[in-house]
Amino acid sequence: MRSMKLSNLAETLIGSEIIKLGGEIKERIRRGERIYNYTIGDFDPLIFPIPKELEDGIVEAYRQHFTNYPAAEGNVDLRESIALFLKDYQNLHYNLDEILVASGGRPLIYAIYRTICDRGEKILYAVPSWNNNHYTHFIKGEHVVIEAKAENNFMPVAADIKPHIDGVVLMALCSPQNPTGTTFSKVGLTDICDMVIEENKKREGKKLYVLYDQMYGHLTYGKIKHYDPVSLRPEMRQYTIYVDAISKAFAATGVRVGWSTGPAHVIGKMKAILSHIGAWAPMAEQKAVAKYLQNKDAIESYLAHFKNEVEKRLRKIYEGLILLKKEGFDVDAVAPEAAIYLTIKINLSGKKLPDGSLLNNQPEVTSYILQTAGLAVVPFYAFGADNSSPWYRLSVGTCKEEEIDEMLEKLKKALKQLS
Repeated sequence: MRSMKLSNLAETLIGSEIIKLGGEIKERIRRGERIYNYTIGDFDPLIFPIPKELEDGIVEAYRQHFTNYPAAEGNVDLRESIALFLKDYQNLHYNLDEILVASGGRPLIYAIYRTICDRGEKILYAVPSWNNNHYTHFIKGEHVVIEAKAENNFMPVAADIKPHIDGVVLMALCSPQNPTGTTFSKVGLTDICDMVIEENKKREGKKLYVLYDQMYGHLTYGKIKHYDPVSLRPEMRQYTIYVDAISKAFAATGVRVGWSTGPAHVIGKMKAILSHIGAWAPMAEQKAVAKYLQNKDAIESYLAHFKNEVEKRLRKIYEGLILLKKEGFDVDAVAPEAAIYLTIKINLSGKKLPDGSLLNNQPEVTSYILQTAGLAVVPFYAFGADNSSPWYRLSVGTCKEEEIDEMLEKLKKALKQLS
């Protein structure tokens, strides 16, 4: 049967490469294969459960029959709690009309793109980064792509952005960064903020806005600190729209409560867009999160344990890869800074297999380490980087600590087979 023509968007939109890869991995696992599945930025609830107080609050809210529609902008009690949470943890001060709640971060990011950008307008983002290419495609914007460099821990820098800033209406930034698990330094982010402020002073018409995704902001390790635009430069308040949620900091990806904060006129338009989509966080979950965000003792206790468990896994894998590098294998890793991700390098393109054939390109390398070592990681080319990039995102959200040594040993065995 001849396929029927659909919209240009439907015909040209590329599905999530990560979800596609994750589906293939799950099918292999279902068939009984031993796979170390470090692909999806999610959590195994048996390893990383949500906070007990939050879980109990959700159950209790349903028992109290909070099952009707929530307010379109988010319930008042939740927005009040978010305002206090931001004040306590980041010293950010936002009024209730400057806070918008939705079902996680994705609808909010979509609403920011829709609110700020018109068709054909320039949107700037760095690669590798999560989903900015798809959101730009959604609104038929012009892609202004900056390739972040390994020497900068794959974070964009002002010097690379500045030559491309003319006419850009939205700059999408994320720190801690998905997929890299790296962060902006204080100086690095301040330089970008100063550039935005300087650019906007020159503009007569549409200003340059910054989408700042800080979904992993509470998950930093060691001496690493999380920085944000408005805290560094208060003048950035009028140009910055934040995206945050309980999804990552509290391992609550399925609970679906996120929020944006920003200028009231922007937040109001985002609310209007989402009111037609209906992407609200569920009523009971909103009630539970409103209570939980005011429980500082529970938050501190949870984060201390949770961060320790995530960091242990990241560091153990990092140290194992660095040991393999010292043994002469062509692998590498960036020291873990934040989030649940480790940036690793598996540079095997051009290596010879035991049968004499070559690994001709990076997709073949990805397939080889999956088939031979059972290691499933996401290549940076799934995040917009060049197809030849040997770098990968490794997520520890489903990682059992006791399997790490076994995984590293299988990887070493697979590497030894190549010449």
